[in-house]
Amino acid sequence: MAVDPQGADLAQFMNEGPGGPFVMLNLLRFAPGGRALYDEYSRRAGVFLARYGGELLYAGDGSTPLVAGQGQSWDAVLLVRYPGREAFSRMVADPEYQEITGLRSRALAEAVLQPTEPWGTGGTPRTAR
Repeated sequence: MAVDPQGADLAQFMNEGPGGPFVMLNLLRFAPGGRALYDEYSRRAGVFLARYGGELLYAGDGSTPLVAGQGQSWDAVLLVRYPGREAFSRMVADPEYQEITGLRSRALAEAVLQPTEPWGTGGTPRTAR
C-alpha cells in the first residue's frame, strides 16, 4: 500500500479543486512500532505546517468503528487545513521537509490522504459532480 504521495498523484491533485483553502483528511494505519516514529514525524512536521500556512485542526486515535466494512478501521485520524493546494505542494517539495518524510513512511502500513472542500454556505452540499 502506498503511504506517500507520488508525482502523478500530486500533478492530478494540483489540477483539481476550486482553489483556496482545503482540509486534508489523513487516515492512518501504523506499521508495527510505527506510532513512536509518527509521533516524532508529527513533532518535526509542525514547523513546516506553520511555514506554509497549514494548521492541525484535529488529531485523534481511532476506536472501534460504528459502521465500516472490512479493513476500514484506522489507528489515527488527522484533519489539517491548508491555505491552498500550492502551499501543500510547496511544503512536500521543501528539501528540509523531505528530510523527515522517511519517519512518516516507516511509521505507516497504510494511509489515505483525502483533500476535502467545504460545502456551500450553511452546510448545504453542492450538487454531485
